[in-house]
Amino acid sequence: MKQDDHPKPRRNVELALLLLALAVAIGAKVLVGITLEEEIDSRYWVAGGSLAALSLAFHLVLRLRAKYADPFILPIAVTLNGLGIAMIHRLDLTPAYAGVAPRQVLWTAVSMVAAMVLLWVLRDHRRLRAITYISLVVSVILLFLPMLPGIGREEFGARIWVQIGPLNFQPSEMAKITLAIFFAGFLANNRDLILLAGKKIGPMTFPRLQDLAPLFLAWLVALGVLIVQNDLGNALMFFGLFVAVIYVATSRFSWIAIGGVLVAAGAALAYGFVPHFRQRVEIWLNAFDQDIYDREIGGSHQLVQGMFGLANGGLTGTGLGSGSPHIVALANSDMIVAAFGEELGFIGLAAMLLLYLLLFSRYMRAGIGTRDSFGKLLATGFAVILVLQVFVVVGGITRVIPMSGLVSPFLAAGGSALLANWIIVALVLLISHAARRPIVVGPMVNTSGAGASGTEDPLRSRETGEQSPVDSTATTPAVTGGEHR
Repeated sequence: MKQDDHPKPRRNVELALLLLALAVAIGAKVLVGITLEEEIDSRYWVAGGSLAALSLAFHLVLRLRAKYADPFILPIAVTLNGLGIAMIHRLDLTPAYAGVAPRQVLWTAVSMVAAMVLLWVLRDHRRLRAITYISLVVSVILLFLPMLPGIGREEFGARIWVQIGPLNFQPSEMAKITLAIFFAGFLANNRDLILLAGKKIGPMTFPRLQDLAPLFLAWLVALGVLIVQNDLGNALMFFGLFVAVIYVATSRFSWIAIGGVLVAAGAALAYGFVPHFRQRVEIWLNAFDQDIYDREIGGSHQLVQGMFGLANGGLTGTGLGSGSPHIVALANSDMIVAAFGEELGFIGLAAMLLLYLLLFSRYMRAGIGTRDSFGKLLATGFAVILVLQVFVVVGGITRVIPMSGLVSPFLAAGGSALLANWIIVALVLLISHAARRPIVVGPMVNTSGAGASGTEDPLRSRETGEQSPVDSTATTPAVTGGEHR
């Protein structure tokens, strides 16, 4: 292969897009200040300068440690994070939400630094495969940590928070990462057994009962989270994550059918025995019923006001700082999409949803391009987590489905959610680096790429005379590239 055919790092493309992302994010916050006739003081410059410095530092880390990583993921994440900071700052200028924006800037810094440290230390995503079952244990502990007396805390009917001293966080946000690692590792280790063993009924092949055990376990855990913690959103996300990843691993529609049946059964049981879930369904079906609207607890006031805000925004919106998003409860977290819909209108909100779509496609591209099955399933799992979160949030606000407690990735106020999403970004960047990086392969290397993650350095091997770790028996190595896009 000619030297010109090698995949290019494309870090300069990332830098150009990153500068554009920073212009949009910082410009949005300044525009809020101008519209509300605020003095553009040190608060604006500190927040904007911090985001710019962190973003450029992240870009530098990628140049040094993962130069073949996808060049679009970081700019998209920075754009969404920066727009979230701008809207939270806009809401901070009203008495009901004062003091949240500085914390969001601080959590952005903590989250991005944690992601950079992970990129610097981990280097190879395949190392996570060794902690497959440890991840399952950690996931269970995290999910049920809010139930411990003394540290568990309930808010708005859902017991999903843990408070230790001044630190207040949501363990389920980190559990979605550990669960994705477990699902990817389990399916990468057992894919052949699940795929080959089973009974064919009509056009579909169903797996053996013993192979269904992990799916039933995932279903029971999701249902347990819903029943014990009144957490509808995470129950849907965790179960949907497993069903989607196992479908990608096996390409069998029977898993989708089985998952659909279990979801329907779980919803029926929850409606009959979980009052919190039943209230959400009533709000969804009868949001404009006066009795339901006037309920002090479990009413539809928040949902209806959010829909009025979307309607008030129309096509082009009222403009940043010109609407009344503070009327809606939790406008800076659960309902931040409605706040953007009012002030940016349908066009602005559609542009933000397109950013999510692009981010989802880059996550999937990283999974498709990598050479090992664990990386494929892990990137796919993170893509599913992203798209399920966005669908559940937007679907709930627009009454497509009942509302849940999930928040919009990168946009909503909340440190634990922001930290989890930036860690996911770091892991997907590692996987995309492995997918696009050229490797040294011999003529007899297995075409599945099981022995190559793409993290090998062919140039170093040539310079030092070291044998490539991909194929120690190769005598005529050739440099090949992964994903060129």
